[in-house]
Amino acid sequence: MGTCGMLALIGLAISGPVHAQSATGTDAKITALEKQLAAMQQELHSLQKQAAAKPKPAAERASVPIKAAAAGPGITVKMPNNRPTFCTSDNLNCLAITSRLHFDVANHDYRPNSAATLPQQAQNGVNARRARLGVLGTYDGAWDYGLIFDLGGSQDNIGVINTASLTYKGIKGLYIEGGYMDMPYTLDEQVGANNITFLERASPQVVAANIAGGIRSGFGARSNGDWWWLGSYVTGPNAPAGGFDHRLRSPLGMFARGVVTPVNNQYGSLMLGADIQYLFDTGQTAGSPVNSHNLTLSDPIEVRVDPGTNALLNTGVLANVDNVRVLSGEAAAQVGSFYAQGEYFDFNLQRTTGLPDLHFWGGYVQASYVLTGEQRRYNPVTASHGPIKPNNPVSWGSNSWGAWEVAARYSQVRLNDLNVFGGELRNTTVGVNWYVDSNIRFMFDWIHGNVAKSNATGTTNLGAHYDVFAMRTQIAF
Repeated sequence: MGTCGMLALIGLAISGPVHAQSATGTDAKITALEKQLAAMQQELHSLQKQAAAKPKPAAERASVPIKAAAAGPGITVKMPNNRPTFCTSDNLNCLAITSRLHFDVANHDYRPNSAATLPQQAQNGVNARRARLGVLGTYDGAWDYGLIFDLGGSQDNIGVINTASLTYKGIKGLYIEGGYMDMPYTLDEQVGANNITFLERASPQVVAANIAGGIRSGFGARSNGDWWWLGSYVTGPNAPAGGFDHRLRSPLGMFARGVVTPVNNQYGSLMLGADIQYLFDTGQTAGSPVNSHNLTLSDPIEVRVDPGTNALLNTGVLANVDNVRVLSGEAAAQVGSFYAQGEYFDFNLQRTTGLPDLHFWGGYVQASYVLTGEQRRYNPVTASHGPIKPNNPVSWGSNSWGAWEVAARYSQVRLNDLNVFGGELRNTTVGVNWYVDSNIRFMFDWIHGNVAKSNATGTTNLGAHYDVFAMRTQIAF
């Protein structure tokens, strides 16, 4: 438009002298100017087309809004409770590294009642009670999985599968899971090995869990609300040192656990529960006929530095066991820094080929108090009370000394009935726990107890008295 205006002004400037000329000369010049004007207009159109085809300068292009490319998923690194965790930006997929080490030291003052007592002595020393390493993950927000190996145990340095499980949690409050895992049977099992008050769980609980609970293969479901918990599982073989030989007939059992929490507030909590466990098939033990149904109930003396291959509390091999039923009750209460829990177990073994049924029982009670004021809060997802988390973790510069807890427990289990003399264990344990922070603690236990045991005729004392001083160094994340 500017060029056309300029041409118009040129035309007006030229028209002045044109009018001064003769009429004939004027017409000729006008015709020539019109041709020149037409040529210039054609050249202008050509320049406009070239300008339209030429790219715009960078500064001009920057003013034009352009849709940005979609951002990639990205990875975030988190450290919840010092556990390295890698997640996508939407937190629907995560992978965490988990580990724990429970390193025990113990000294036994072991006094057999006679030369016929087995074992005759208990060995002092050390044991990597748990030495676990593995991964925990979440897939698509609805699936949890775990793969953990353990190089510790009652006899350490033998690697076993601790966890190889998959859990579906896509329905709020419902968890459907299967694989090798720590079965949620009994209260003390749900407390978790990292959070139990003493080095070992009480013997009656261990004897019961070894029948169809503990760490083993299984499938089931659990659900909970704020004041209730319910779960049921079908279980198979456990994961013993060296692994289960799947050429043998597999054991088959089940259990169910139900809990109600009538009180849970800022002042304290109270939970009550009941459990049932049933062993349908004992499975085939190595070296026995395929149709054999043998079962042994036993447990060492609530410390595993010397587990004793021939444990003092031991029924020996019970033949022709058709099924086992265990009924139990549980309770726990927390008021401020005070905490108490207990469980009772009733065992009934039915046998075939005319052998009489057997009845055993056991239970424990324990209490603890946190001197520094921390509390064991109730967790509705596990239906148990959680860990002690120090308000002031150890910091030498600020004179913070972590959390300190004192505790006591009495446990008793009787594996004597009719012609079976497995023994009767009575243990009193006093403990002190020092929580350096949420990941490290030191545990000190004194176990004073005895196992009353005799032969079938009652003429030989096979029992023993003992005092055990034990310590654990624990780090877990």
